[in-house]
Amino acid sequence: MLNSLLSSGAQRVLDRLLLKDPCTAVDLLESLWVDESRAHEHLKQAGLTDGHFGQEAGSTARSPLPPWPISEFLRGAQQLTVMEDRDQEIRTEHLLMSALEFPVFFELLDRWMLDASGLRKRLLTPIAAATTPIEAEIQLRPASSTQQSSVDVSRILDASANRCREGLRVVEDYARMILNDAHLARSIKEVRHALAPLLSYLDLDDAVRARDTEHDVGTSIHTAFEMARPSAWSVAIANIKRVQEALRTLEEYGKTINPRAAGEIGQLRYRFYTIEKGLFSTQGAIERLKDCQLYLLVTDELCPRGAGPVVKAAIRGGVDIIQLREKTLSDRRFLELAKWIREWTAEAGVLFIVNDRPDLACLADANGVHVGQGDLTVHEARKIVGGHKLVGVSTHAIEQARQAVLDGADYVGMGPVFTSRTKSFETFAGLEYVAQISNEIALPSFAIGGITTHNIAKVLASGARRVAVSSEICQSEDPERITSMLKESLALHSQSIATEQSPED
Repeated sequence: MLNSLLSSGAQRVLDRLLLKDPCTAVDLLESLWVDESRAHEHLKQAGLTDGHFGQEAGSTARSPLPPWPISEFLRGAQQLTVMEDRDQEIRTEHLLMSALEFPVFFELLDRWMLDASGLRKRLLTPIAAATTPIEAEIQLRPASSTQQSSVDVSRILDASANRCREGLRVVEDYARMILNDAHLARSIKEVRHALAPLLSYLDLDDAVRARDTEHDVGTSIHTAFEMARPSAWSVAIANIKRVQEALRTLEEYGKTINPRAAGEIGQLRYRFYTIEKGLFSTQGAIERLKDCQLYLLVTDELCPRGAGPVVKAAIRGGVDIIQLREKTLSDRRFLELAKWIREWTAEAGVLFIVNDRPDLACLADANGVHVGQGDLTVHEARKIVGGHKLVGVSTHAIEQARQAVLDGADYVGMGPVFTSRTKSFETFAGLEYVAQISNEIALPSFAIGGITTHNIAKVLASGARRVAVSSEICQSEDPERITSMLKESLALHSQSIATEQSPED
């Protein structure tokens, strides 16, 4: 019954208070402040700023405020409307005046060194003046126009909120059901949950009541592309863009309702741009590396017969990717060796990666570059090699792998799994990390560190589908045979997984 007597601004204030359980005088003051209606202007004249709320939230020395008596407070506001002898609508200034009748509210303003007495005096002045008859020629047509504009904005916000929530769910389902990527699915879900309270500040309940789907001209406008999708990924792409467009609309039109909430929605849009990069990188890398399982790291001085013979033997044995990793060669010798390997791998259709040196990767026309945690970042390497080349990154903990996805890496190395003969480590990620990353992240990942023909079965049993090796092939008497054995183990494992996942006849 009382809700019908509230102005739209007062209704918004009340709705925000009802979300608090229980609410306090600070909650009431903040709800009046963020609405930026008449009460906001009065509070601003009294000296209130955004900083007061941050200061109150950061204080631990003060005792907690008692719950705010909403029903009693509303009865006081309703009595104030009777005093005006005009309409019976409760407005935000009535709510503020009623609040000043409560000592705890008055004390709060005084504690914040605000002019509570002057505020009360300014609020009482309009009531006394309101008894003067209003001139007949005064027309309130702008209010009608504003009301219509408010309804139109509400319809825009309602449509955009629906579009955004629906698009987020479609993209989340793709990450979860098709990519099987728990990390990206969780990131999208977090955006969805962060959006919900922000929408409440944009009066979406009023927006639902303003909905007019039957007469919405947009429901009958469709394009040929919109009605046909060639793949599940194209569905995801369309909804990624839909989410971004909807967030922008919510941000822009939300500024007319609640600028603070609109600003936070804008930050969500930027956050979703990063998720988009992770989705595109993951999808692209899966397609590009779908047939790549065996990765060889070559260092010339660690190959008894030299890097050249080992590379050629590994290519004959079926290796998929070769990385040149050199820490002691001069740049000139490094580039010379890289160009030779690029020529051999290009002829065989094998990918070629340069470790740690994006500049030399470009000069040798390699397929990409690999960086470690202490090297250039993925972003920095990408600025040098461009978007078309692969950028891989070494990871030793799940947080690093999650960040690599959002940074736009094309693949990750996960390890070290075992003790390595070519590189020393203080700690080992182990098989547990292999299982963790395999269960959470869909971005192609290569287990690395001490992997041999004797222990590869344990690595694959932990969830890995790709491995990277070095000394097992480089220091072998027969690198071609060892390469073939490792490749066969990977192929058999892939076949067993495919058999398990295929439906029964």
